[in-house]
Amino acid sequence: MNQTITETNFNFPGQKNVYKGKVREVYTIKNNMLVMIATDRLSAFDVVMPKGIPYKGQILNQIATKMMKATEDLVPNWLLATPDPNVAIGHLCTPFKVEMVIRAYMSGHAAREYKAGRRILCGVPMPDGMIENDAFELPIITPATKAEMGDHDEDISREDILARGIVSEEDYRVLEDYTRKLFQRGSEIAAAQGLILVDTKYEFGKTADGTIVLIDEIHTPDSSRYFYADGYEERQLKGEPQKQLSKEFVRQWLIKNDFQGLTGQTIPFMSDEYIETVSNRYIELFENITGDDFEKSDLTDINARIEHNVLKYLSLKSKD
Repeated sequence: MNQTITETNFNFPGQKNVYKGKVREVYTIKNNMLVMIATDRLSAFDVVMPKGIPYKGQILNQIATKMMKATEDLVPNWLLATPDPNVAIGHLCTPFKVEMVIRAYMSGHAAREYKAGRRILCGVPMPDGMIENDAFELPIITPATKAEMGDHDEDISREDILARGIVSEEDYRVLEDYTRKLFQRGSEIAAAQGLILVDTKYEFGKTADGTIVLIDEIHTPDSSRYFYADGYEERQLKGEPQKQLSKEFVRQWLIKNDFQGLTGQTIPFMSDEYIETVSNRYIELFENITGDDFEKSDLTDINARIEHNVLKYLSLKSKD
């Protein structure tokens, strides 16, 4: 029995196109709908690991769809339905070619840049005298260009985005406004669970009628970093690492095993035991972020289950 879904090859009615990202596979139906399937692939340092993580796709999809519903009063999103634990169906959008990364704390990539002596990230100054995991005075937006599978996302400044015509100034102002609103709401949702939303990224697209909407995922452990709020100040004062809820634990394991996605480096072997610990950590992330108990989906034949549920939805939709 295959416990994970790492690739899909569906042929849905009205299917026009398939896009395969690092973690998600997106099917275009007719010219107005997207079927987004969250696979169990694990990506770190912009590299897809050779083995899938059981339940990871379900976890990401269910967190993202729950968070979209919790923010739709602030920012319109692409979502229409979630007919399967691993699937989200929504409006076809033209994605903006930037990821809107927002950081309230100097952690992860920002901390690595800071340690390397850099004090400007994506055109935004970072003050001297900070230590890793300190809060910025106000959250900073540090965009990245979106990579195709196998390529690295690249930092880019607001000025470069506008100068290169990647996004118009009018649209970019909307992206910035939506990013700050979503991050504020995400921080409030996190705080209610005893968590700090440290940083995250949002992706946006335009619908056929020109409306800018939130797409892809939101506030998941793949796109976000969380700290436990309890003990944060104490750990900072002692210079101790923060207790994290994110996939940073995977990145740290890879770094310890001499892998950071650099040329010539080999992905370390992941034993079944290690894969199980990663799966359990993702379940813990789900329960801590949402406050809900995780209900494991049927893994008997994930592809057949997804196909059945999507076809059922599309059939009902075609009768509308």
